[in-house]
Amino acid sequence: MSETTKVTAAMVAIGDELLSGRTQDKNIAHLAKFLNIKGIELAEVRIVADDTGAIVEAVNALRAQHEYVFTSGGIGPTHDDITTPAVAQAFGVPVINHSLAFSMLQAHYKKRDMEFSTARQKMAQTPDGAILIENTVSVAPGYIIENVYVMAGIPAVFNAMILAVEPQLTGGKILLSSTIDCPHGEGTIGDDLAIIARQNPEVSIGSYPRFKLQTYSTQIVIRSRSQVALDNACRDVETMLSKYAIT
Repeated sequence: MSETTKVTAAMVAIGDELLSGRTQDKNIAHLAKFLNIKGIELAEVRIVADDTGAIVEAVNALRAQHEYVFTSGGIGPTHDDITTPAVAQAFGVPVINHSLAFSMLQAHYKKRDMEFSTARQKMAQTPDGAILIENTVSVAPGYIIENVYVMAGIPAVFNAMILAVEPQLTGGKILLSSTIDCPHGEGTIGDDLAIIARQNPEVSIGSYPRFKLQTYSTQIVIRSRSQVALDNACRDVETMLSKYAIT
């Protein structure tokens, strides 16, 4: 992939607990920040229940649209950990006991003098043809199948797996950004900001309202893969704001 290519990724966060509010997802923000450094844009996130059909639909839709798809959750030892059979169904391949994953887990539990139960053996299952992702936290691996990276939902493990696959990820040109604090509310600057956005098609301009001590203000964030385009848009915004300066 060229340095000027826009490379996109998507994420499927899996778990009933995310949709019920019982668990607050931390992996989305971590992944977005990590990918941004690599020049990969996290373009879409879907949060789905522990439901085979929902996982299959999300994985198949997203893997066709983006260079990378990352999933989190549902690869543990319990009955509701159904991500692996769902991903296998999405690719039309069987679930297998991955021999390397099985031997790693077997040795891990033997060393800890713990039973390598049927439930724990489940964590050695992958879709046929998958490549393992190392788990330096708790041994049980994630895996890669084509452009889909299947990882644990526990943040510490998810983060470790992201680091493990980092050398395999190829990004495009990094998205640059600049932030301008505006002392006026969006209603004041909205029309002028829209004009600037139209005049600078190579940039993305976001406005984020703030309210403090009965006073409205706005944070303006300008993003572009071109430093020249970014600088030009920032200059236009600064010029626009000078119209509202108190003299």
